[in-house]
Amino acid sequence: MGPGPLDIHPRVYQALTSPVIGHMDPAYFKTLDQVAEGLRQVFQTQNKVTQATPGTGTSGMEACVANLMEPADPVLVCVHGYFGDRVRQMAERQEAEVTVIEGEWGRPTDPQQVEEALKAKAFKVITVVHAETSTGVLQPMDDIVRLAKENGVMILLDTVTSLGGVELKADAWGLDAAYSCSQKCIGAPPGLAPVTFSDRAVEAARSRKHPIRSWYLDITLLDKYWGSDRMYHHTSSSTMNYALLEALLLIEEEGLQNRFERHLANHRALVAGVETMGLEMLVKPEHRLPTLNTIRVPDGVDEAGVRGYLLKTFNLEIGAGLGALAGQVWRVGLMGYASSAENVLFFLSAISRALAIQGYKTDLSAGQDAAMSLLDA
Repeated sequence: MGPGPLDIHPRVYQALTSPVIGHMDPAYFKTLDQVAEGLRQVFQTQNKVTQATPGTGTSGMEACVANLMEPADPVLVCVHGYFGDRVRQMAERQEAEVTVIEGEWGRPTDPQQVEEALKAKAFKVITVVHAETSTGVLQPMDDIVRLAKENGVMILLDTVTSLGGVELKADAWGLDAAYSCSQKCIGAPPGLAPVTFSDRAVEAARSRKHPIRSWYLDITLLDKYWGSDRMYHHTSSSTMNYALLEALLLIEEEGLQNRFERHLANHRALVAGVETMGLEMLVKPEHRLPTLNTIRVPDGVDEAGVRGYLLKTFNLEIGAGLGALAGQVWRVGLMGYASSAENVLFFLSAISRALAIQGYKTDLSAGQDAAMSLLDA
């Protein structure tokens, strides 16, 4: 129950046992077509170039950055957590001309700051983290989308902890590129990074002045493998794509909206339990990310000791704080198959015991009642 990977559905485990098949086998290309279509449904897009790049979510991030940015490109990077800053680092390595909007960790980027930046300078790309994995913040998109459209700026969106668990409308929002990962809300093992590129983004990649610096993640080459050309590019993992396809089929069966509602309901129950027990959340209610919950570490509590106790005693993993929040929060994931009422109640009981070992008392009974009042509703 950390920030990912999380437990996955038995059917996804079963898919991993399927026989390995050649990456140029016509039968395998049918699987890739199904994966691409499933990803379009989850991204809510019609983008032709929608696929899973080889590697973890960071490879998707690098694919988007490397394809859309080249030396001297003016880029506006919104940072309100660890992974927004990682985008900044990647943009700088592309030698883009980077302007940073630095926000407080635990709060979303302020659209007014974006508006002021866009008035002061013309940008090619604005990068935003939709779901900041390090803080548990869900970025409201309406104002930023409007501002980007008004100024003709391409939008690059990090959806690593939102795709498949939170409402995401790539086409309706006018996103030009977005990336995610296989092991969080999608519900597959780590190793693939779903990405989607608009026609405008693909054209930008094809008409660059400088070659795309990453050969492996060059979307124009990857598209020739995933697309109708079927040109060899790399040894694609049939095993990983079988697992991703099964996870996408599970999403289709559940229904995207039903899935969003399940994640939100379990998040609300967890928060109610946590707060009633006497603990505090980091993020304000209106900006909380349903799939990743950040809980403040109480004063005097050894946060690493709590995590170690949970793992050793209950075989339960939760995440530590990153960067500016190191030692200050626990990150509790409720994503995909792991987003369940059973896990909510299990976590409340386990964290209460872990804190009690350190002499910090919580009202577990009241917390469980508060959670159940929402789960029973």
